[in-house]
Amino acid sequence: MAREIYAYKCRLCDTMHYPFRMVCKNCKQNDFFEFDTVPLPKEGKLLTFTRVYNLPPQYEVPTLGLGIVELENGMRMLGQLDIDEPKAGMAVKGSVEIVRQETYDGYYGMVFRSA
Repeated sequence: MAREIYAYKCRLCDTMHYPFRMVCKNCKQNDFFEFDTVPLPKEGKLLTFTRVYNLPPQYEVPTLGLGIVELENGMRMLGQLDIDEPKAGMAVKGSVEIVRQETYDGYYGMVFRSA
């Protein structure tokens, strides 16, 4: 079963939101739970990136790449990068994977790789 990350589409004006918002940022007329879920696309363009060197102990890696990706639908999201030498503007493809593991819990997020 493929995992998805969802955006939220306002039922009144069709504006897409990610992450979830209580009220639509466009029409400001929505009540709670008046959004439809829409899967986010997994392909996009890397806008900017960084590498974190001083991680908390829950991360069992020496460094962690993070990037902001503009998805095919124009929305932007932060995700982990599994790319040795990232470059702004490069095409990337994401997959939903465990991004942090604690004793009994796995936390899922988007991991981007070169397309």
